[in-house]
Amino acid sequence: MRFKKSLLSSALLLIVSLTQAQTGAAGMAATVMRIWKDSLEIQPGRPVRWSYDQGVVLEGFTGLWRRTGNQEYFRYMQKSMDHFVDTNGNIHTYQLEDYNIDNVKNGRILLTLYKATKNNKYKIAADHLREQLRGQPRTNNGGFWHKKRYPWQMWLDGLYMGEPFYAEYAVLTGETGAFRDITRQFVLMEQHARDSRTGLLYHAWDESKEQRWANKTTGQSPHFWGRAMGWYAMALVDALEYYPAGDPGKDSLIAILNRTAAAVKKYQDAKTGCWYQVLDKGDSTGNYVEASASCMFVYALAKGMRLGYLPSSYRGVAEKGYKGILKQFIRKNPEGDITLSGTVSVAGLGGDPYRDGSYAYYLSEKVIDNDPKGVGAYILAANEMEMMTK
Repeated sequence: MRFKKSLLSSALLLIVSLTQAQTGAAGMAATVMRIWKDSLEIQPGRPVRWSYDQGVVLEGFTGLWRRTGNQEYFRYMQKSMDHFVDTNGNIHTYQLEDYNIDNVKNGRILLTLYKATKNNKYKIAADHLREQLRGQPRTNNGGFWHKKRYPWQMWLDGLYMGEPFYAEYAVLTGETGAFRDITRQFVLMEQHARDSRTGLLYHAWDESKEQRWANKTTGQSPHFWGRAMGWYAMALVDALEYYPAGDPGKDSLIAILNRTAAAVKKYQDAKTGCWYQVLDKGDSTGNYVEASASCMFVYALAKGMRLGYLPSSYRGVAEKGYKGILKQFIRKNPEGDITLSGTVSVAGLGGDPYRDGSYAYYLSEKVIDNDPKGVGAYILAANEMEMMTK
């Protein structure tokens, strides 16, 4: 009887493993290496540029490589970065003087490559990005502007683009004083963007209150965009991983993470297990469950639990979310890998043409298959859930 039970258990584990290989992190990574062989082509026919989209995908590859030890993933990461970084550490198409915090995101991949290979060109390239943060324009209280051309504005997106790299670089170089500044970014963002009634964070805050999208009293943008909060949640768990023990800011970030997780749990769709494009308007006409935000929340909850920053009671939320993602957004391809559907291609504020942050605006942007931001977030989420399962 024991032998039969053992065989049954082994068979079930094999089925789970095969299913994960087809639909999990490895399946999505296989798609990436097939459709973006050399480097990430965001828009077909346009020259490849240094872009945070690629950093999100390669962040997923980093987690998968560390878990499996498969060097194919590392070689893909290195080839992707070598497309931009020359032997002297210069980054092709990158412009420091743009002070676009999105451009800092890929620095974490550079640090991974430097620590693994000891090739100094990756460290020099990362130094350029750290130099950008030194000169990044700030609000009066010291919060990073999202971009130089978006003055006085802090966006949730920017916390993910800048702070995990800032924290990892600080540990590598012994720049421990940086953690006070990193903590300040998260605290300021929550202070100015959090809605006390829902616990959700608005997409952005304009200190000057001059933008047409900004509330003239609070400076807040009008709505709670799913992926923006997903960026913020991922930024918290990724930055926390590097905080020194005993750093006074660590408890502040853990508290923010727990408040964020509580809001995420509250607005999980009961039917699908996923999260909506506009988080608090699930019943409103035109709103839809969105893939990238759903993946980001699952990743942040699962990693937060694994690192001990969130209670294990969130496991059910993460599992329900992941099952929902598999059902709603994943389909198998004839090539044997998978496609992720349901990711909104972009959403921003201001600019030209002007994006007013209205409900109608968030629903107007295209929803596409295999958007790199969704793909990268899916690999991250699937990797964490596979670790949790094992």
